[in-house]
Amino acid sequence: MSEYKLSPEEKARYARHIAIPEFGVAAQEKLKAAKVLVIGSGGLGSPVLLYLAAAGVGHIGIVDFDVVDDSNLQRQVLFTVEDVGKSKAETARKKLLALNPHIKITVHNTAFTVANALDLVEQYDVVADGTDNFPTRYLVNDACVLKDKVNVYASIFRFEGQVSVFNYKNEEGSRGPNYRDLFPSPPPPGLVPNCAEGGVLGVLPGIIGSMQASEVIKVITGVGEPLAGRLFLFDAASFETRILKVNKNPKTKITELINYELFCGIVKKEETPVKEVTVQELENWKSQSEEFQIIDVREPYEYDIVNLGAELIPLKTILENANRIDKEKKVIIHCRSGKRSADAIRDLEKAFGFENLYNLKGGVLAYAKEINPALPTY
Repeated sequence: MSEYKLSPEEKARYARHIAIPEFGVAAQEKLKAAKVLVIGSGGLGSPVLLYLAAAGVGHIGIVDFDVVDDSNLQRQVLFTVEDVGKSKAETARKKLLALNPHIKITVHNTAFTVANALDLVEQYDVVADGTDNFPTRYLVNDACVLKDKVNVYASIFRFEGQVSVFNYKNEEGSRGPNYRDLFPSPPPPGLVPNCAEGGVLGVLPGIIGSMQASEVIKVITGVGEPLAGRLFLFDAASFETRILKVNKNPKTKITELINYELFCGIVKKEETPVKEVTVQELENWKSQSEEFQIIDVREPYEYDIVNLGAELIPLKTILENANRIDKEKKVIIHCRSGKRSADAIRDLEKAFGFENLYNLKGGVLAYAKEINPALPTY
């Protein structure tokens, strides 16, 4: 540990850590020697990164390919209005080094995929999962299991949050439960919406992300008892907490990475294609005064943020409102990104035999990017 001996400046900086009898210089030097990979720098990643940097984790890796959006600022406290449109990972790096110049930050400005997961995870000691979708959570878990790394997990939704420590090596050298022991199979597609669709209380990622950072610090230093074999549940609305026991499942076998989109049912083996139009084609139809109907299948609150002048029929009510959809002229159906509208078209074609439905490729996001950048996105 001599390589990671604290300088006088660092001892002064971390004095409140060092003053804790159970912590001291030894634990602080373990933090300095540690390498932590944080996957995602958004709602959860923001507090995790801020507190790990402030605590003195010597080398932090950030995996994120996204850019800062206005809708992020309600909860992603690393960023400000001036950062909108900039790379999240690069922006986070600058701010973390401004917070603590004694540490190293490595940016991986890329998606976390089957192609790079094992290589990325192998470079670090501990992984903090700040993702918000099931395919990536299973990928993070499996990569950590295959590379014998601890996975400090957290998730958030509306008022509720979860934290656990997966694949933790105990004193006997055996690994504890992993994410698949708790959730062997993902929920059906669409049952649990993401934060963009279902919403999240702005302070919740700060609460849960801080707990996640605390677990990372405990894993690195050996101080305290990590949440291995336990799942912490928090409800901000009622301010109730629970801790559930998680046991290893002998049937859980992880031998290789798989197609996680297919595993989670997001991409089906033979998903029926739908007809599409681009936002440019939509504009051409408008300019040529072509007869068509346009329907928005998002939720009312989304429509209030930004709309394209379409008739609003939320996805969950689309079948019972099929009589409002014209069967004689072209009908464009859209949502935020094109996924929900494609689902709506498949449902309508299967139930009622529609042949005149077109999905707006890329949805509102594509329209704002390519046609009218002044439109707000979320």
